[in-house]
This record gives sequence, C-alpha cells and structure tokens, in this order.
Amino acid sequence: MDDTIIGPDHTGPQHGNGGDQAHVDAASIGTGNGPLHVRIAAVMAVARFHGVDLDPTALRLDANETAPTPPVLVEWLKEGGLWARGIHINWRQLLKTETNSPILLLLKDGGAAMVIATDRSRGVIFVRDPRAPQGAAPVPVDELQLRQVWDGAVLLVRASRDGRESEPPFNLSLLANMVWIEKKILRDVAVGSITLTILSIVPILMIMTVINTVVVYHSMNTLILVILVVVACLIFEMILSWGRRLLLVILSTRLDARLNLMIFDRLLTLPIEFFERNQAGELSYKVAQAYRVRDFLTGKLLSTFIDMFMVVLILPILFYMDAFLAWTVLIAAACIAIIIAAFLPPLARLTGEIIQAESAKGSIMVETLYGIRTVKSLSLESARASEWDTRVADVSALNLKMGKLSNWPMVMAMPFERYTQSGVLALGAYMAISSNNPLILGGLIGFMLLGGRVAGPLVGVARLIQDVQEARAALAMIGWVLNRPSERRALNNGLRPKFEGAVEFDNVTFTYEGTKNPALDKVSFSVPAGTMLGLVGKSGSGKSTITRLLQGINRDYSGAVKIDGTELREINLRHLRRSFGVVLQDNFLFRGSVRDNIIAGRPGLSFEDAIRAARLAGAEEFIERLPHGYETWVEEGSPNLSGGQKQRLAIARALISDPRILILDEATSALDPESEALVNANLLRIATGRTMVIVSHRLSSLVNCDAIMVMERGRQIDIGPHTQLLETCGIYRHLWSQQNRHMENQGGRHASPTPTLAQGD
Repeated sequence: MDDTIIGPDHTGPQHGNGGDQAHVDAASIGTGNGPLHVRIAAVMAVARFHGVDLDPTALRLDANETAPTPPVLVEWLKEGGLWARGIHINWRQLLKTETNSPILLLLKDGGAAMVIATDRSRGVIFVRDPRAPQGAAPVPVDELQLRQVWDGAVLLVRASRDGRESEPPFNLSLLANMVWIEKKILRDVAVGSITLTILSIVPILMIMTVINTVVVYHSMNTLILVILVVVACLIFEMILSWGRRLLLVILSTRLDARLNLMIFDRLLTLPIEFFERNQAGELSYKVAQAYRVRDFLTGKLLSTFIDMFMVVLILPILFYMDAFLAWTVLIAAACIAIIIAAFLPPLARLTGEIIQAESAKGSIMVETLYGIRTVKSLSLESARASEWDTRVADVSALNLKMGKLSNWPMVMAMPFERYTQSGVLALGAYMAISSNNPLILGGLIGFMLLGGRVAGPLVGVARLIQDVQEARAALAMIGWVLNRPSERRALNNGLRPKFEGAVEFDNVTFTYEGTKNPALDKVSFSVPAGTMLGLVGKSGSGKSTITRLLQGINRDYSGAVKIDGTELREINLRHLRRSFGVVLQDNFLFRGSVRDNIIAGRPGLSFEDAIRAARLAGAEEFIERLPHGYETWVEEGSPNLSGGQKQRLAIARALISDPRILILDEATSALDPESEALVNANLLRIATGRTMVIVSHRLSSLVNCDAIMVMERGRQIDIGPHTQLLETCGIYRHLWSQQNRHMENQGGRHASPTPTLAQGD
C-alpha cells in the first residue's frame, strides 16, 4: 500500500526547552515550521466531522514516543466533549462495521488513516490521508495491503451522549433496569431454580415410594432403584446449585460495579455548594444504602421469586394428594402473612428512625476522624466520645425496640408454621383413621414434607413486604443525595474557546442560598488579558465570591460574567476549570507521592514537568530535602508536611497546566517570609501575558498589581492602581494606614515595601 496515503509523520511534534513533554506548536499548523503529526491531524479531522474543533495546543505529547498513543488521543477527544474508545478489531469486523462517521486506523509505524467507506462485495475499504486536500478521493485498500501496516488498532469516535438534558432519577426502577441488563443470567438462574425445585421434589416422592412399596412389599430392587435415583438427583442438584450460586455472584459483582461507577459519577457532577452545606459523614452513609437495595434485589427479592417456583409446582401436587389438607396449609400460611402484615407499619417507622440514627452516628465518626488534629490539639476526646456515646445509645435503644417489636410476629406465627411442618401429619393421621378412604402412610409423610416447603415461600412473600419498606427507605436516602440538580450538562456541553484572559463583570448580583443580603451587589468591572488584578476588603466583602463565580462554582447570578467576551454560562464547565489555575488558603493534598500531587490535574505529564512547576512555586528546595524527594509519600492530611510546604505544592499543582487565568486566594498565607519571597519572585516572572486574580487582606502584597479593586459589603467601591487608590479611595487609604503604621513611625508614610504578589494574614 502506498505509505504516502496513510504513512507516519516522522517530523513529530515540536518540543520545548528540553522537557519530556511538549505542547503541540499551534503556529506550525499549515506553515513551513513542521506539520502536525498525522495522528493529530486525523483526530482533528474526525472531531471536525462531529462539529468539534480541537485545540492542538491543549494536547501534551511525550517526546520519548514517536507517535501519540491511543490513551492520549482518547483523553484529548473526551476533553473536547466527544465519546472515544480505542479497541482492536480484525479485518472482517472492520469490513462489517456500519457507521456514518470516519473510523480512525492507527498503523504499526505510528501513522494513521481514516476509513471513509467499506465495500463488502469487493472486500475493500476506502481510506483517506488525514492531511490530504479537501475533496481528495479515498484510496481502496484490500485485506492483504492493510495487514502489512495495520495490526487491528482503531479509534472509534462519536458525539457524546452525556450531554442529555436530564438523568433518570435514582430509584427502584433504575436499579431494576440495571438488573434486567443481565437478563441472560436471570434466565439461566430461573431455569436452574425450576430444575432444582423439581430435583428437590423427587426425593420426597421417592420416600413415599419407599414407605408404600419397599417397606410394605419388601422390594429390594425398588429400593436400589430409589437410591440410585436419589443419588443422581443429589449429584445434579449439587452441580446446579454451584452453577446458580456462581451466576448470582456474577450478577451481584456486575451490579456492584455499575452502582459504584454510577454513584461516584453522579457525586462528582453535584455542585460544590451542595457538599458545603451537608456533612460528609451523613452523605457517605446515605450513599452506602445503595448496597442494601442491591442486596434486596439480588438476594431477598430474587430468592423469594425463586421460591415461588416451588410453590407453583408443589401446590398442584398437594391438591391432587388431598385438597382438604392443602387448603389447611394455605390457610395457615395466610394467617402468618396477616400477622406479619399487621406489624409492618410500626416496623417500617422504626426502620426509618434507625436509618436516621445510624446516619447521625456515622456523621460523628467521619467528622471526628476528619478533624482529628483539632480534636487532639484542643483535647476534645472526652467531648467527642460523649457525643459518640449518645449517638450509639440512641441507635442501641432503637435496635432494642425493633428487636422487641419484631419478636412478636415471629412468636405469634410459630403455631401456624409448626402446623405446616408437623401438625398436618396429625390431622392427616386422624383423617386416615376416621375415613373410609384414608391416605396411605407414605402419602401422608410426603404431604407433610411438601406442605412445609409451601408454607416457607408463602411466608417469605409476606416478609418481603417488610424488606420492600426497608429498600424504599434506603432508596429515599440515596435519592436525596443523587437526585439533586447536577452540573452534568454544563460539564459536557457548551463552548470550548481558547482563552486569552480578559475578564468582565457586568452588573453582577449574587446571593447565597439561605441568606438575604447579596454577596455581590451590582458589581461591574473589566480587565484586559494579562492584567494582574488584586481584590481587597474586609471579610465577607465578596472577594472570594468573585473567584467562585469565575470558576463556575455558583452560576445562578444575575448580570453577566464574561471571559474574552463570552458569557461564562455558555462555556463548557470542564474546559473552563481546566483552563484555570487555583490556589486556596487551605489546600487539600491527596494520598500519594509529592510528584503525583503536583501533576494530579495532568496525570500524563512527565517528571521534568513536575520539577519545572515545583521550581516556579519555590517548592524544589524543600522537596529535595525530603527523604525520597519527589517520590516521598504524602499521607492523608499530609502530617509530614508543614503548612507552607503544602501551599507551595498547591501552587505547583496550579502552575503545572500553564493556565491562562491564575487565581490566588490567600495563596501564600502559610509561607514563611523566605519561601514567600521566592514564590512571589517566580510568580512575577510567569505573570507576563497571564491574567492573575489575587485575593489578599494585606495591601502590601498587591502594590505591584495593575489594578486593585476595593470591595465593601458586596459592592465595588473603587478600582485602580495602588497609588491612585491612596489618593481617591478613603477605605483603601484607611486600610493601608492601619497595616503600615510601623512604616509611619519610621517616617515612611505611604512608603511601599518590596512588592509581592500574594500574602495572607
């Protein structure tokens, strides 16, 4: 096959500054500086077919590899809002694939080709060079030609289906549909259950035969035959029972996997403000109730339906043997059901109370563990233990009450259960004595054994109502969490512009839920790209609210927030946040190595990228002194790092993606003066051409900003550079005077200290 049609691009991507990772050089597109790699061009062409223009500068390539790998390309496509998957198929599957969109072939030598069409009758596919001129005719390729350069790797791309308007609510119907997906397993379980029911009846019929024939007539041949039949049934029953249990394990495992993926996915799409208003312990306990519902669906519910097969098969036999005794068994089972049903309402109420009490107890546990440092430092062990004791006592009291209440129906139903198991034998014996057509002894014993197998499932159906109530209560708790309005549509839909960094607030008003006074009240300002904007004001003045709106955390504001002239609510939320760098006053580090924490947002980056970001953040010096350097393990809560070290790692994590807009919210408040000076010096260097929004209480950290905005009770008081605000803004002048009295005492009124970018109290 002509390699010029689908061959690799040996020029490779453009690399920068000796690092292992490099952005694709956007300036090289369509110029003589070097064309894009053929795989990148192919992916962009396929994405354009679906109406998405991918930005090649957002793709990071490994310089050690000659071609972009499928995982890198898939991740790039997903970031662009498309569905993508890399798989391996053979020629026959490729020829039979029916799709309206191009299929991307990944060749052995790093090249790529787009499959435009297939012709089964001729046994050929039509491929096109991704960089061929528009309108170029595709080239027919047969199996022999393709096998020389292709090993089966393809990239399937289509428009994402995740941008749907709404998600189905998390309820019993959704879970039932998840179970029904495995209908083949359910079918096999049903067939196995019916067979097992029949096999369990055969020994009983054999016992009747033994008593009626073998014992009475001393038939040894019949006894041997009965033993062989019973042994054969036992062997088959063992095999089928093993197979059915295995199928149920497979069913539960698959359902668990789907539940885990769906629950975690939905949790991640919930807005941040939802988690800010609710306790983590309560949320985790309520979400964990999904497994109670799963146990109900795959355990109690399924086993009850399986047992009903036995009832359907055995009841006709009982009525055939003796209708009167069969009716007595049914009446006894009905009495048990009535007793259980009478106790269901109070049991259901108690179940709800126990779940709520367990949720409150779980919240205490999680909250204490999460804040264990505060508990230890303030010696709060006794107070937390006392509160835990109270919660445990509440749960124990409710469980005791539940045990006492549930004990009554069990005791009251016991006589009826005993009748179905042995009482029917006494009644049958009486009928045999007093009747002219008595049941023979074997039939009587067989009826007793079969009757016991009927009553159990019938009672199980009655008790299933209680299980349904518990499952409904659990579903209500899960739905309270998972059925909240999510950010899924905003995360998957919307524009994905290339940011320059211009920010504009146009008459923005925002009020937090549950409050009356607006956090922002008709705020309007605009700054061009590359501006260093400082935000000052007292606590609660609205500084952090501005940064939250910029990140899309809160989107129900009035007015307009624009980035490069595009309203923020029209921008894809995932694209927006990935384009920002954010450093907070209190940053969370994940369990893992220092290197993993630095590249947490870009796991595909190299060790050199982590070093470069750490150097910019002023973290390289202390990292090299750690026991294992960048591979030093950070435990939960990062107890082996100081506050300043955590902050510098967080700054490095924000810089790793080279964001166009960088938000520093009291970012260096935990740094010592030397580390702060190092960080600020580096930030001054990287601030060129980048928009920076800096929140700080200390005005001396903002004197070098291009503009400083003064906030007061949600209103914008003034905006301008430091020297201008000292002359025109009384609030700013008062704050500056308060924070620089020591300078005044030295005769240095209004003297500006060495400028820094961000410094907290």
